[in-house]
Order: sequence, then C-alpha cells, then structure tokens
Amino acid sequence: MTAWDADRFARLRLARTNGIGPLTFRQLISQYGSATEAVTRYPERVKRAGQSGHLLAPDRKIEQEIDRTERYGATILFETDEAYPALFRALSHPPPVITCFGRIDLLASECVAMVGSRNASAAAIRQAHDLARDLGQSGWTVVSGLARGVDTACHKGSLATGTIAVIAGGIDNVYPAENKSLYEAVARDGLIISEAPFGLEPKARDFPRRNRLITGLSHGVVVVEAAKRSGSLISARTALEQGREVMAIPGSPLDPRTQGSNGLIRSGATLVENAEHVIEAIAPMILPRQSDLFAEASLETDDAEDAPVHVEDQQRLLELLSPTPTSLSDLAVASQLPVRICAIHLVELELAGHAISLPGGLVQRAV
Repeated sequence: MTAWDADRFARLRLARTNGIGPLTFRQLISQYGSATEAVTRYPERVKRAGQSGHLLAPDRKIEQEIDRTERYGATILFETDEAYPALFRALSHPPPVITCFGRIDLLASECVAMVGSRNASAAAIRQAHDLARDLGQSGWTVVSGLARGVDTACHKGSLATGTIAVIAGGIDNVYPAENKSLYEAVARDGLIISEAPFGLEPKARDFPRRNRLITGLSHGVVVVEAAKRSGSLISARTALEQGREVMAIPGSPLDPRTQGSNGLIRSGATLVENAEHVIEAIAPMILPRQSDLFAEASLETDDAEDAPVHVEDQQRLLELLSPTPTSLSDLAVASQLPVRICAIHLVELELAGHAISLPGGLVQRAV
C-alpha cells in the first residue's frame, strides 16, 4: 500500500471536506504550496468568506476511510501519484481523489468509453458485447458504468482483455445488486474506480459525476443506444466539453430507444458500426494536446495569484450561475472575464457556500 505521509493525509482531508470541489481543491493547494499548508490555512480562509461553521473533515473520519479502503484491498490515488490517469490530469479540474480496486495497470492503457440504455434491446446488447470484445482484442480498454443493459454487455464483452467500471458509490458499493458477480469479475480481471468515499451509497446526484469520470478517462465515447432523454446523452455532452470524440451506432428509426443516438449522428457525432470505425475515429486523439491542456490549466492557476479581482465581478458570476452545471470557459465568455479571474472568484463563492464545482471543469449554483 502507498505510504500515508502528512501531505497525502491532508489531500484526502481536503477532498472529503464539504464545500470543497475540484476547482477549490486545486486552487487551495496551488495558493498555499501544499495540502498540509492548505489544511492549516483553511479555517481562516473560510472565515474570511463568511462561513465560520464550514469545518474540515475530521481526522478520525479520514483515518477510518483509509483503514477500510486498504483492508478491502483497494488503493486511493491522487493527481501527484504516478498511477493517476494522464487523461484525468489533462482535465481543467481533475478529480482530487479516486479509489481503485483491481488492476491499476489498466489506468495506463488507451481507453474508449461505451454507454447506452439500461432498458436495452436485444440487438443493442449484442452490438455492445461484440464491439467491446473486438475493441479489447485490438488493444483498447473499454470503460463503462456497471449499469444494467448496455453497460453490462460492454463489461462482459471486454472482460477477458481488461475492462474498467466506474461506479457512483463507494468502491465497495455494488449497484445494481444483480451485478454483484460482474462486479467481482471486473475487480478480479479488470478495474473498479470510484470518486466517492468508502461505504457511500449513491444518490441520483452522484451519477453525473460518475459519467464525467467515464468520459474523462477515455479518448472517446460510443453511444450504443439512447432515448431522447437519457443519461447517455448527458455523457455525450460531457465528452464534447472535455474535448473527447463522440460516436454513435445507428439504430432503427422505429425504436424510441435509438432516437437519442440517431439524433447525435444528425448533430455531427461520428457514425460507427464496428471496432475499426471506432479506432479510426479516436486514433488521432491519442498523442496530441494532453500535455498542452495540462500546461494551459497550470498556467491559468499560476497567473491567478497576481490577477486583479473585483467584488462586482464575483457578483456578476454568481448571477450567471444556475443549478444547471456549466463550464468555466462558458462562464468566462458570458461574464467577459478571463478564465483565471473566474476561477479565483469561484473558489470564494464555493467556500461561501454559493457555488459547487464539479469534475470536468463544471460549476453550478448551490441550491
């Protein structure tokens, strides 16, 4: 198991503190130079934001999470760890902490996400299984969400070559319960990933966060079958915001379960029918831009220290926020403020309890 020095412990404590999202987590560590110093200065910072009751996660709670996670056989990873996925690092605001159970070596592989309907047709289940199998045999790691329907077919199809399941609850949480044997098989031959604390039972709000990790870990996402209003379409939109390739398998226009995926194709998603099509679409995305994106994100953080800030700008950002998640870049455009200035104000708004930052560079108004 990885050694737990003071800074790693402080990172987990910050990540598990209510009111600290990915944006604020990264900004605090950048500003104070280390997680340990950020923890020390956090009470004073929160008091300045007018939220004196906003407390750090207790030491005992963090000790229990570490103990339970390691007894379970899982590993907690941070952005500073070598095994942390490179594509997560390239996100504007990477997940502060992930917990992994199984083959961590798969995090270094080239990944493609596959998502689709829980109430999938027999045709979609067959397509998902065979496409995942063929992608796995071609050297790609298939990432999905361990849900019923398409997700289950994807994991089963690629299990022999290594598959990654991203779940919404704690690393020990099996959801749905009917997939317990599949969970165990993936943990043995593939990898389970969670951003949630050990023991957490997922709620509806946790699944969009899971979806952002599925697409964030992958070079592209294949939508196998999706209705007009579905979580798969949300995943496709998230993938676009993350700069990932969006692909879809065409379906019968007579089946309402394919109206969303067919609509993606009409909107410009790449039409794919087999593994060769998928690989052709995402191959150009493997090497470019990862280091550039990370350097750009770091540059914005570094420049933020010296940037002039104004209270009226913070109020303008608050007025632009809504319960619907939006990207930092869209806020910058709407407010006509530099991204680095928006980031500074959003940290203060989150510490004051007015905003919530989400993985993938998204932010929403607290309700």
